[in-house]
Amino acid sequence: MKLFLVHCGFYDPEVGEGVYEGHTNFFVIAEDFLAARLKAKQNEMFIGKKMHIDGLQQIDAVDGFRIGLEVDKALDGRTQVLSHRFHELAQKKKTPEGQSVH
Repeated sequence: MKLFLVHCGFYDPEVGEGVYEGHTNFFVIAEDFLAARLKAKQNEMFIGKKMHIDGLQQIDAVDGFRIGLEVDKALDGRTQVLSHRFHELAQKKKTPEGQSVH
């Protein structure tokens, strides 16, 4: 099994009346490119947003480190991605007076 990044495009009618193509990425585990493509098309978000696949990448190594996969039965098939929002990208909160705070 190999790790694939799937780059998807979609038109969201809630954003700019669906005129502009948005993009997102997600990961799948599969034997090869064809299997990764088929698995990506079963993703709930892919189906719900009527996405199409713009590209697939098989991730074998990053910065000199080989990528190894192991089954973790405690995850029960779920995907786990840890994210970090940079300060300038984090949503700002408003005070009762309407001022933006970080």
